[in-house]
Amino acid sequence: MASPNLAGGTASTAALEGLLDSPEIGRLIGELEATRWTGRPGYPIRTMIGLALAKSLYALPTWTRVVALVADHWRLQRVLGCEGEPPSKWAAYRFAEKLRDNGEKVECCIDSVVEGLKAKLPTYGTDLAIDASDLPAFAAGHRYTPTGKVRERYSDPDASWGHRSAVSVRKGGGFYGFKLHLAACTKTGLPVAWHVESANEAESLFSALLIEVARGRGLLADTVAMDRGYDINRVHDECAERDCLPVVPLKQTPGVKRGDHLPPSCKHGTWKFAGSDRKRGASKWRCPAGDCRPASTWIKASRLHPLIPYGTDRWHKLYRGRGAVEREFGRLKNEWGLKPLRVRGLERVRLHADLTVLTKLACALSRARSYPPNTS
Repeated sequence: MASPNLAGGTASTAALEGLLDSPEIGRLIGELEATRWTGRPGYPIRTMIGLALAKSLYALPTWTRVVALVADHWRLQRVLGCEGEPPSKWAAYRFAEKLRDNGEKVECCIDSVVEGLKAKLPTYGTDLAIDASDLPAFAAGHRYTPTGKVRERYSDPDASWGHRSAVSVRKGGGFYGFKLHLAACTKTGLPVAWHVESANEAESLFSALLIEVARGRGLLADTVAMDRGYDINRVHDECAERDCLPVVPLKQTPGVKRGDHLPPSCKHGTWKFAGSDRKRGASKWRCPAGDCRPASTWIKASRLHPLIPYGTDRWHKLYRGRGAVEREFGRLKNEWGLKPLRVRGLERVRLHADLTVLTKLACALSRARSYPPNTS
Protein backbone atom coordinates (compact mmCIF):
# COMPACT_ATOMS: atom_id res chain seq x y z
CA MET A 1 0.00 0.00 0.00
CA ALA A 2 1.34 3.40 -0.90
CA SER A 3 1.99 6.03 1.71
CA PRO A 4 -0.91 8.43 2.38
CA ASN A 5 1.56 11.31 2.02
CA LEU A 6 2.52 11.90 -1.57
CA ALA A 7 6.32 11.99 -1.96
CA GLY A 8 7.35 15.41 -3.18
CA GLY A 9 3.84 16.89 -2.75
CA THR A 10 2.33 19.18 -5.36
CA ALA A 11 5.81 20.11 -6.63
CA SER A 12 6.31 16.59 -8.00
CA THR A 13 2.84 16.41 -9.55
CA ALA A 14 3.51 19.77 -11.21
CA ALA A 15 6.86 18.46 -12.47
CA LEU A 16 5.16 15.36 -13.88
CA GLU A 17 2.54 17.47 -15.61
CA GLY A 18 5.24 19.67 -17.08
CA LEU A 19 7.07 16.63 -18.46
CA LEU A 20 3.92 15.29 -20.11
CA ASP A 21 3.25 18.69 -21.69
CA SER A 22 6.80 19.05 -23.04
CA PRO A 23 7.16 18.79 -26.84
CA GLU A 24 9.66 15.91 -26.62
CA ILE A 25 7.47 13.68 -24.45
CA GLY A 26 4.41 14.78 -26.42
CA ARG A 27 6.09 13.61 -29.63
CA LEU A 28 6.78 10.21 -28.05
CA ILE A 29 3.14 9.95 -26.97
CA GLY A 30 1.97 10.74 -30.49
CA GLU A 31 4.29 8.17 -32.07
CA LEU A 32 3.13 5.44 -29.68
CA GLU A 33 -0.52 6.34 -30.23
CA ALA A 34 0.02 5.78 -33.96
CA THR A 35 0.87 2.14 -33.22
CA ARG A 36 -2.63 1.51 -31.85
CA TRP A 37 -4.47 0.40 -34.96
CA THR A 38 -6.46 -2.56 -33.69
CA GLY A 39 -7.68 -4.20 -30.52
CA ARG A 40 -9.29 -2.64 -27.46
CA PRO A 41 -8.28 0.96 -26.72
CA GLY A 42 -6.90 0.38 -23.23
CA TYR A 43 -5.55 3.22 -21.13
CA PRO A 44 -4.44 6.41 -22.91
CA ILE A 45 -0.78 6.47 -23.94
CA ARG A 46 -0.34 9.75 -22.04
CA THR A 47 -1.46 8.00 -18.85
CA MET A 48 0.96 5.11 -19.32
CA ILE A 49 3.90 7.36 -20.26
CA GLY A 50 3.14 9.41 -17.16
CA LEU A 51 3.18 6.22 -15.12
CA ALA A 52 6.63 5.35 -16.50
CA LEU A 53 7.96 8.83 -15.71
CA ALA A 54 6.45 8.76 -12.20
CA LYS A 55 8.34 5.53 -11.49
CA SER A 56 11.65 7.41 -11.71
CA LEU A 57 10.34 10.75 -10.45
CA TYR A 58 9.28 9.15 -7.16
CA ALA A 59 12.19 6.62 -7.16
CA LEU A 60 9.96 3.55 -6.91
CA PRO A 61 11.53 0.17 -7.79
CA THR A 62 8.45 -1.70 -9.10
CA TRP A 63 5.38 -1.05 -11.21
CA THR A 64 3.25 -2.45 -8.38
CA ARG A 65 4.33 0.36 -6.04
CA VAL A 66 3.83 3.00 -8.73
CA VAL A 67 0.28 1.79 -9.40
CA ALA A 68 -0.44 1.72 -5.65
CA LEU A 69 0.82 5.29 -5.31
CA VAL A 70 -1.38 6.50 -8.16
CA ALA A 71 -4.40 4.63 -6.78
CA ASP A 72 -4.04 6.40 -3.41
CA HIS A 73 -3.62 9.98 -4.65
CA TRP A 74 -6.18 11.89 -6.65
CA ARG A 75 -3.66 14.58 -7.71
CA LEU A 76 -1.60 12.01 -9.61
CA GLN A 77 -4.74 10.54 -11.16
CA ARG A 78 -5.79 13.99 -12.35
CA VAL A 79 -2.37 14.71 -13.89
CA LEU A 80 -2.34 11.30 -15.59
CA GLY A 81 -5.94 11.62 -16.77
CA CYS A 82 -7.25 8.51 -15.03
CA GLU A 83 -9.36 9.89 -12.17
CA GLY A 84 -11.35 7.13 -10.53
CA GLU A 85 -9.86 4.43 -12.76
CA PRO A 86 -6.08 4.13 -12.29
CA PRO A 87 -4.18 1.55 -14.37
CA SER A 88 -3.48 -1.90 -12.97
CA LYS A 89 -0.02 -3.32 -12.51
CA TRP A 90 -0.72 -5.74 -15.36
CA ALA A 91 -1.41 -2.79 -17.68
CA ALA A 92 1.91 -1.28 -16.59
CA TYR A 93 3.79 -4.52 -17.35
CA ARG A 94 2.14 -4.76 -20.77
CA PHE A 95 3.07 -1.17 -21.51
CA ALA A 96 6.69 -1.84 -20.53
CA GLU A 97 6.72 -4.61 -23.13
CA LYS A 98 5.33 -2.16 -25.67
CA LEU A 99 8.16 0.26 -24.87
CA ARG A 100 10.72 -2.50 -25.38
CA ASP A 101 9.18 -3.31 -28.75
CA ASN A 102 9.35 0.38 -29.71
CA GLY A 103 12.82 1.09 -28.34
CA GLU A 104 13.77 3.22 -31.34
CA LYS A 105 10.97 5.68 -30.45
CA VAL A 106 12.25 5.97 -26.89
CA GLU A 107 15.74 6.52 -28.28
CA CYS A 108 14.48 9.31 -30.56
CA CYS A 109 12.81 10.94 -27.57
CA ILE A 110 16.09 10.83 -25.65
CA ASP A 111 17.91 12.35 -28.64
CA SER A 112 15.43 15.22 -28.81
CA VAL A 113 15.74 15.92 -25.06
CA VAL A 114 19.54 15.98 -25.38
CA GLU A 115 19.23 18.33 -28.35
CA GLY A 116 17.05 20.66 -26.29
CA LEU A 117 19.55 20.61 -23.42
CA LYS A 118 22.40 21.45 -25.79
CA ALA A 119 20.46 24.46 -27.06
CA LYS A 120 19.88 25.72 -23.51
CA LEU A 121 23.24 24.70 -22.00
CA PRO A 122 26.04 25.42 -24.52
CA THR A 123 28.71 23.71 -22.37
CA TYR A 124 26.70 20.49 -22.16
CA GLY A 125 28.77 17.60 -23.53
CA THR A 126 31.99 19.49 -24.29
CA ASP A 127 34.01 17.70 -21.59
CA LEU A 128 33.06 14.15 -20.59
CA ALA A 129 33.83 11.75 -17.76
CA ILE A 130 33.37 8.03 -18.41
CA ASP A 131 33.11 5.16 -15.94
CA ALA A 132 31.03 2.07 -15.14
CA SER A 133 29.04 1.16 -12.05
CA ASP A 134 27.49 -2.03 -10.72
CA LEU A 135 23.81 -2.92 -11.02
CA PRO A 136 23.29 -6.08 -8.93
CA ALA A 137 20.74 -8.40 -10.54
CA PHE A 138 17.36 -9.29 -9.08
CA ALA A 139 18.50 -12.92 -9.02
CA ALA A 140 20.89 -15.33 -7.36
CA GLY A 141 24.03 -16.09 -9.34
CA HIS A 142 25.58 -18.72 -7.12
CA ARG A 143 26.51 -22.00 -8.74
CA TYR A 144 25.02 -24.07 -5.92
CA THR A 145 21.51 -23.92 -4.48
CA PRO A 146 20.97 -23.60 -0.70
CA THR A 147 20.55 -27.40 -0.58
CA GLY A 148 24.02 -27.92 -2.09
CA LYS A 149 22.89 -29.01 -5.55
CA VAL A 150 24.38 -27.58 -8.72
CA ARG A 151 22.04 -24.90 -10.06
CA GLU A 152 20.59 -25.96 -13.40
CA ARG A 153 18.63 -22.82 -14.25
CA TYR A 154 19.33 -19.18 -13.43
CA SER A 155 16.43 -16.76 -13.00
CA ASP A 156 18.42 -14.11 -14.90
CA PRO A 157 20.69 -15.85 -17.42
CA ASP A 158 21.72 -12.49 -18.94
CA ALA A 159 23.49 -11.46 -15.73
CA SER A 160 27.04 -12.53 -14.88
CA TRP A 161 29.70 -12.15 -12.21
CA GLY A 162 31.81 -9.00 -12.24
CA HIS A 163 34.04 -6.96 -9.98
CA ARG A 164 33.30 -3.65 -8.28
CA SER A 165 35.51 -1.31 -6.29
CA ALA A 166 35.11 -0.48 -2.62
CA VAL A 167 32.94 2.60 -1.97
CA SER A 168 32.68 4.22 1.46
CA VAL A 169 31.92 1.41 3.94
CA ARG A 170 31.06 -1.08 1.20
CA LYS A 171 33.74 -3.63 0.44
CA GLY A 172 34.85 -4.25 -3.10
CA GLY A 173 34.73 -7.64 -4.76
CA GLY A 174 32.51 -9.79 -6.90
CA PHE A 175 28.84 -9.17 -7.63
CA TYR A 176 26.25 -10.79 -9.87
CA GLY A 177 24.41 -8.54 -12.28
CA PHE A 178 25.04 -5.86 -14.86
CA LYS A 179 27.15 -2.74 -15.37
CA LEU A 180 25.97 0.69 -16.38
CA HIS A 181 28.58 2.39 -18.60
CA LEU A 182 28.00 6.13 -18.44
CA ALA A 183 29.42 9.29 -19.99
CA ALA A 184 28.55 12.38 -17.95
CA CYS A 185 29.19 16.05 -18.71
CA THR A 186 31.75 17.46 -16.27
CA LYS A 187 30.35 21.01 -16.63
CA THR A 188 26.66 20.29 -15.95
CA GLY A 189 26.89 16.89 -14.24
CA LEU A 190 24.19 15.48 -16.55
CA PRO A 191 24.32 12.13 -18.39
CA VAL A 192 25.20 12.30 -22.07
CA ALA A 193 25.39 8.65 -23.18
CA TRP A 194 24.98 5.31 -21.42
CA HIS A 195 24.93 1.60 -22.11
CA VAL A 196 24.05 -1.44 -19.99
CA GLU A 197 25.93 -4.71 -20.40
CA SER A 198 26.52 -7.86 -18.40
CA ALA A 199 28.92 -7.45 -15.46
CA ASN A 200 31.71 -9.57 -16.95
CA GLU A 201 32.28 -7.21 -19.89
CA ALA A 202 35.44 -5.07 -19.62
CA GLU A 203 34.78 -1.37 -19.04
CA SER A 204 37.36 -0.24 -21.61
CA LEU A 205 35.37 -1.89 -24.42
CA PHE A 206 32.63 0.75 -24.25
CA SER A 207 34.44 4.10 -24.06
CA ALA A 208 34.44 4.48 -27.86
CA LEU A 209 30.76 3.48 -28.04
CA LEU A 210 29.79 6.17 -25.51
CA ILE A 211 31.75 8.85 -27.35
CA GLU A 212 30.15 7.73 -30.62
CA VAL A 213 26.64 7.87 -29.12
CA ALA A 214 27.36 11.39 -27.85
CA ARG A 215 28.54 12.42 -31.32
CA GLY A 216 25.38 10.96 -32.82
CA ARG A 217 23.39 13.25 -30.53
CA GLY A 218 25.32 16.29 -31.72
CA LEU A 219 27.65 16.52 -28.71
CA LEU A 220 31.23 16.72 -29.96
CA ALA A 221 33.27 16.06 -26.85
CA ASP A 222 36.63 17.84 -26.72
CA THR A 223 38.05 15.86 -23.78
CA VAL A 224 37.16 12.70 -21.89
CA ALA A 225 38.40 11.86 -18.38
CA MET A 226 38.63 8.20 -17.33
CA ASP A 227 40.24 6.29 -14.49
CA ARG A 228 43.34 4.12 -14.68
CA GLY A 229 41.33 1.09 -15.83
CA TYR A 230 41.02 2.70 -19.28
CA ASP A 231 44.77 3.24 -19.68
CA ILE A 232 45.44 1.04 -22.71
CA ASN A 233 46.67 1.91 -26.19
CA ARG A 234 43.39 0.95 -27.84
CA VAL A 235 41.38 3.47 -25.80
CA HIS A 236 43.84 6.26 -26.62
CA ASP A 237 43.70 5.36 -30.32
CA GLU A 238 39.89 5.27 -30.32
CA CYS A 239 39.77 8.72 -28.73
CA ALA A 240 42.22 10.06 -31.30
CA GLU A 241 40.09 8.68 -34.15
CA ARG A 242 37.14 10.67 -32.75
CA ASP A 243 39.12 13.88 -32.21
CA CYS A 244 38.67 13.60 -28.45
CA LEU A 245 41.56 14.14 -26.04
CA PRO A 246 41.85 11.43 -23.35
CA VAL A 247 42.72 12.35 -19.76
CA VAL A 248 43.73 9.05 -18.14
CA PRO A 249 46.31 8.40 -15.38
CA LEU A 250 49.08 5.98 -16.28
CA LYS A 251 49.37 2.41 -15.12
CA GLN A 252 52.77 1.30 -13.85
CA THR A 253 53.71 -0.55 -17.02
CA PRO A 254 57.38 -1.33 -17.86
CA GLY A 255 57.58 1.75 -20.09
CA VAL A 256 56.35 3.99 -17.29
CA LYS A 257 58.81 2.44 -14.83
CA ARG A 258 61.63 3.19 -17.30
CA GLY A 259 60.49 6.79 -17.49
CA ASP A 260 59.46 6.71 -21.16
CA HIS A 261 56.55 9.04 -20.33
CA LEU A 262 58.79 11.83 -19.00
CA PRO A 263 59.38 14.97 -21.10
CA PRO A 264 62.74 15.49 -22.88
CA SER A 265 65.63 16.86 -20.85
CA CYS A 266 69.11 18.23 -21.40
CA LYS A 267 71.92 19.76 -19.36
CA HIS A 268 69.77 22.86 -18.91
CA GLY A 269 66.99 20.88 -17.25
CA THR A 270 63.61 19.41 -18.14
CA TRP A 271 62.08 20.78 -21.34
CA LYS A 272 58.91 22.85 -21.12
CA PHE A 273 55.59 22.08 -22.77
CA ALA A 274 54.93 24.60 -25.56
CA GLY A 275 51.51 23.54 -26.82
CA SER A 276 49.92 20.85 -28.96
CA ASP A 277 48.87 20.67 -32.59
CA ARG A 278 45.80 18.46 -33.01
CA LYS A 279 46.10 18.38 -36.80
CA ARG A 280 49.69 17.26 -36.58
CA GLY A 281 48.89 14.94 -33.68
CA ALA A 282 51.95 15.99 -31.70
CA SER A 283 53.00 18.19 -28.78
CA LYS A 284 55.84 20.68 -28.78
CA TRP A 285 58.60 20.85 -26.14
CA ARG A 286 61.29 23.52 -25.74
CA CYS A 287 64.67 23.69 -24.06
CA PRO A 288 64.29 25.80 -20.87
CA ALA A 289 67.36 27.89 -21.78
CA GLY A 290 66.83 27.88 -25.53
CA ASP A 291 70.51 27.12 -26.12
CA CYS A 292 70.08 23.62 -27.54
CA ARG A 293 69.96 23.06 -31.30
CA PRO A 294 67.24 22.50 -32.20
CA ALA A 295 65.74 24.44 -29.32
CA SER A 296 62.39 22.63 -29.63
CA THR A 297 61.08 19.26 -30.73
CA TRP A 298 57.76 17.65 -31.60
CA ILE A 299 56.67 14.41 -29.91
CA LYS A 300 53.99 12.33 -31.60
CA ALA A 301 50.87 11.81 -29.48
CA SER A 302 50.58 8.39 -27.82
CA ARG A 303 49.53 6.81 -24.58
CA LEU A 304 52.79 7.89 -22.92
CA HIS A 305 52.75 11.38 -24.47
CA PRO A 306 49.14 12.62 -24.85
CA LEU A 307 48.29 16.00 -26.32
CA ILE A 308 47.36 17.13 -22.81
CA PRO A 309 50.60 16.16 -21.02
CA TYR A 310 50.57 14.50 -17.64
CA GLY A 311 51.25 16.83 -14.72
CA THR A 312 50.12 20.04 -16.42
CA ASP A 313 47.54 22.29 -14.75
CA ARG A 314 45.04 21.58 -17.51
CA TRP A 315 45.42 17.81 -17.09
CA HIS A 316 44.82 18.00 -13.33
CA LYS A 317 41.82 20.30 -13.77
CA LEU A 318 40.20 18.02 -16.35
CA TYR A 319 40.88 14.88 -14.33
CA ARG A 320 39.28 16.42 -11.24
CA GLY A 321 36.13 16.69 -13.35
CA ARG A 322 35.99 12.88 -13.50
CA GLY A 323 34.16 13.00 -10.18
CA ALA A 324 31.08 14.16 -12.08
CA VAL A 325 30.34 10.64 -13.33
CA GLU A 326 30.74 9.18 -9.82
CA ARG A 327 28.31 11.72 -8.38
CA GLU A 328 25.86 11.00 -11.18
CA PHE A 329 25.90 7.28 -10.40
CA GLY A 330 24.95 8.11 -6.82
CA ARG A 331 22.11 10.40 -7.87
CA LEU A 332 20.66 7.97 -10.39
CA LYS A 333 20.75 5.08 -7.93
CA ASN A 334 19.57 6.83 -4.78
CA GLU A 335 17.40 9.71 -6.01
CA TRP A 336 15.95 8.47 -9.30
CA GLY A 337 15.26 4.80 -8.60
CA LEU A 338 17.88 3.19 -10.84
CA LYS A 339 18.73 0.81 -7.99
CA PRO A 340 17.68 -1.72 -6.75
CA LEU A 341 16.80 -3.63 -9.89
CA ARG A 342 13.46 -5.39 -9.81
CA VAL A 343 13.48 -6.63 -13.40
CA ARG A 344 15.32 -9.51 -15.03
CA GLY A 345 16.87 -9.77 -18.47
CA LEU A 346 19.22 -7.43 -20.30
CA GLU A 347 16.52 -5.77 -22.43
CA ARG A 348 14.37 -5.01 -19.38
CA VAL A 349 17.32 -3.59 -17.47
CA ARG A 350 18.25 -1.41 -20.46
CA LEU A 351 14.72 -0.04 -20.68
CA HIS A 352 14.74 0.64 -16.94
CA ALA A 353 18.00 2.62 -17.30
CA ASP A 354 16.71 4.49 -20.36
CA LEU A 355 13.50 5.59 -18.62
CA THR A 356 15.40 6.62 -15.49
CA VAL A 357 17.90 8.79 -17.35
CA LEU A 358 15.21 10.13 -19.72
CA THR A 359 13.16 11.32 -16.74
CA LYS A 360 16.15 13.08 -15.21
CA LEU A 361 17.19 14.75 -18.47
CA ALA A 362 13.61 15.83 -19.19
CA CYS A 363 13.38 17.40 -15.72
CA ALA A 364 16.70 19.19 -16.31
CA LEU A 365 15.44 20.50 -19.66
CA SER A 366 12.22 21.72 -18.04
CA ARG A 367 14.22 23.65 -15.43
CA ALA A 368 16.56 25.07 -18.08
CA ARG A 369 13.59 26.36 -20.05
CA SER A 370 12.18 28.06 -16.95
CA TYR A 371 15.39 30.04 -16.36
CA PRO A 372 15.36 33.63 -17.64
CA PRO A 373 17.59 34.11 -20.71
CA ASN A 374 21.15 35.24 -20.04
CA THR A 375 21.51 38.72 -21.55
CA SER A 376 24.96 39.47 -20.17
